Amino acid sequence: MVRELPLVAGVDGSESSLLAVDWAADAAARHGLPLRLVHASRWERYERAVPSFSTGRPAGDVFAEHIVASCAERARLRAPGVKVSGEAVPDDAVPALLRAATEASALVVGERGRGEFSGLLLGSVSLAVAARAVCPVVVVRGAEPRPGESPGTVVVGVGDDPEHMGAVRFAVREAELRGCALTAVRAWRSPAHERMDSPLPADRTDQGYRERASADLDEALREAVREHPGVEIRRHPVEGPAHRVLLDASVDAGLVVVGAVRRQGHFGLQLGRVAHTLLHHCACPVAVVPQRV
Repeated sequence: MVRELPLVAGVDGSESSLLAVDWAADAAARHGLPLRLVHASRWERYERAVPSFSTGRPAGDVFAEHIVASCAERARLRAPGVKVSGEAVPDDAVPALLRAATEASALVVGERGRGEFSGLLLGSVSLAVAARAVCPVVVVRGAEPRPGESPGTVVVGVGDDPEHMGAVRFAVREAELRGCALTAVRAWRSPAHERMDSPLPADRTDQGYRERASADLDEALREAVREHPGVEIRRHPVEGPAHRVLLDASVDAGLVVVGAVRRQGHFGLQLGRVAHTLLHHCACPVAVVPQRV
């Protein structure tokens, strides 16, 4: 969210999307960005399912405009200093939001949309957008902090090149604007086949792997430390699977940031196991920051 492009939030009137509006309004205020709300619906497919307003206009058209207007009013009340705009797009949600992402600093969505089963861990739209958008995508999960309650720290997962650099830049900027610490996590594991009775070389013991993870953190954070000296950065090399380590770190966090590689010419969902797991199970909002290779 460092470019001077609007922050975009997908809205559909669901409780989940209202939480996304609140999160996006707060973020837009922190970053000094305008907020654009996008409601996408092929309402003509479900004309019988929406109420008639007896205006002479299609009921779905009026219903869509009402959603946008009410969400915009909610955002303005939440963040009076933010310039808020909105539009209803007659298209399916995923392609409409992916188009909006090309002109967005970041895209914010709720974890589930209107009409999706409450038992779903993550809605199909949120998953598809997070896995394909060209800008950072924040999926708002977990309970909203109560008034006066600390929003928690920002946690960033430091993976292998090339995916982690964009995530680190995004995370340190968020921590700086929130006035909180940044916790950088690097998971490491000692391969099972190397756990033999015979002595291991010094650099292949558990201590060696831990030191390598610490060195990786130092390298990944070097630029961030130089450019944002006021941010408290905590380094945590932790043994274990990366997805489990970050899920544990999310319990007391306000935001977890991970990278995702976007390979040109690949049109499927481009999410690694770590990002996929966090999007389904994380205890707080998750930001997926794409990195093209």
